[in-house]
Amino acid sequence: MPDTPPADAIVIHGARQNNLKNLTLTLPTNELIVVTGVSGSGKSSLVFDTLYAEGQRRYVETFSPYARQFLDRMDKPQVDRIDGIPPAIAIDQTNQVRTSRSTVGTMTELNDHVKLLFARAAQLCCRGCGRAVKRDSPEAIYAEMGKRAAACSHSSGDPRLVITFPITVPDNFSEAEVTQMLEHQGYTRIHARSKGVLEVVQDRLRIGTAEKARVSEALESALRVGQGKVNVYVLSEELNRGLTPISAGEVDLPGSKSKSGSDPDFIWRFSSDLHCPECDLHYSEPVPSLFSFNSPLGACDTCRGFGRVIGIDFGLIVPDETKSLRDGAIRPWQTPSFRECQEDLEKYAKKRGIPMDTPWREMKAAHRHWALEGEPEWVNWKKSWPGIWYGVRRFFNWLESKAYKMHIRVLLSKYRAYTPCPACEGTRLKPDALLYKLEPGRRSIHDLMLMPIDRLRDFVDTLQLPAPLDEATELLVTEIRSRLRFLNAVGLGYLTLDRQSRTLSGGEVQRINLTTALGTSLVNTLFVLDEPSIGLHPRDMSRVIDVMKRLRDAGNSLVVVEHDPQIM
Repeated sequence: MPDTPPADAIVIHGARQNNLKNLTLTLPTNELIVVTGVSGSGKSSLVFDTLYAEGQRRYVETFSPYARQFLDRMDKPQVDRIDGIPPAIAIDQTNQVRTSRSTVGTMTELNDHVKLLFARAAQLCCRGCGRAVKRDSPEAIYAEMGKRAAACSHSSGDPRLVITFPITVPDNFSEAEVTQMLEHQGYTRIHARSKGVLEVVQDRLRIGTAEKARVSEALESALRVGQGKVNVYVLSEELNRGLTPISAGEVDLPGSKSKSGSDPDFIWRFSSDLHCPECDLHYSEPVPSLFSFNSPLGACDTCRGFGRVIGIDFGLIVPDETKSLRDGAIRPWQTPSFRECQEDLEKYAKKRGIPMDTPWREMKAAHRHWALEGEPEWVNWKKSWPGIWYGVRRFFNWLESKAYKMHIRVLLSKYRAYTPCPACEGTRLKPDALLYKLEPGRRSIHDLMLMPIDRLRDFVDTLQLPAPLDEATELLVTEIRSRLRFLNAVGLGYLTLDRQSRTLSGGEVQRINLTTALGTSLVNTLFVLDEPSIGLHPRDMSRVIDVMKRLRDAGNSLVVVEHDPQIM
């Protein structure tokens, strides 16, 4: 140790932690330092139990007493004093994650960025017809009317158009009262009426000869009074040839069949809200929480965002598929307590023509489904039994109603297992979250979660958003690309963002934390690492070294416990 240590250095005076013998030394900051030696020489005692412990302890003490109660606190190391130590972060190889809610995406914070991207830039697709759902402005509606009218003009000339807006008659009002209120507002024409819905005429015109200001004003008024909905009826006789013309009399609702039985293609539907005019389905505003399985807004209501539910596992019920139904393929019915169910199975299988002597694996899928799920005509035990086969699933549903008995709970535990959630099919999200898609390929957020990181990086690199979304999301997309590039650089391109953190090895966790620290752009921080080379292929070693050099070049100090000559 020099007599006058430099100002930009960490100075340790008299470290006596564990097997350290009054060690005094100087470590320069903003450098990548490797600590090596034989087992028991005190590497971890110096790096983790002394340096990291003191750096973390000092950082935690800067918080208020209220905040400190929620943080892990380390004991003060046995050292005279340490000068110039910055806040410390330890990246070791212990995987302490036990909850299934933590995934690679949540650890790397990529889920937070991706859900924000979907809330801002994804295209909503209708669950009914699959078409893109978008907000129609008067300008967009005017342009679309011009395109469609031009397409019609090839066969029927410039068609006559009737701009209308729908008004629903409330239950506590009569149609005459609603019509009277409309007349007071200047609306005297009803183009169509059906099932409590009035199509009120806003204007009648030909798009080719009408002034743009007139059309725009009519569309704005119709959207305002019609609560964001506008229907445009085409009255060209050539276009409507073979269809029943719409008059002021009663017609079918928009989206249903016309009186002639043909589709009413002569109705153009528009909406200024997130509403599909074709299917008459309304959608709520997309928010980032909708795309998070850790939020009540986005988590599946059945599995609460876990993606799995505990239920009956048919693999445990039929453990030996070489057996036939007669030989006891359905295991729980081979005990004296439930022998009667086996007899019911044989009786009903004979009536329905189900083979009893065919091995389970060779039975038709429909026959296996009959045995497990029962017959679809089943209602309940009072109305359906006897006469309708109940099946294995309904048998276990009956057992669930008797679960207050200890021996029934023991029996159910033998045949329960975690299975994919039947509601979300393992996506963890509500159905509406999967309706939002990104181009190219119309990928949902779950599709991205299932992609390996190297393929996901290629997808995000080719992602092209239309203006003005490209400028609005530039920083967000750049951050996603940067983090994916870091993960791929340290050899984790085979992982998926949906991979549970508790299934990762210690080396994978360490490299993920390393890239996460690089992605957060921390500076003036002390990073201590515990043998990051363990489990790495030699070709990936240079990638980890590059990441550590990036952290150092960003203005951080790294102290690494390591034995690998390449890193040393």
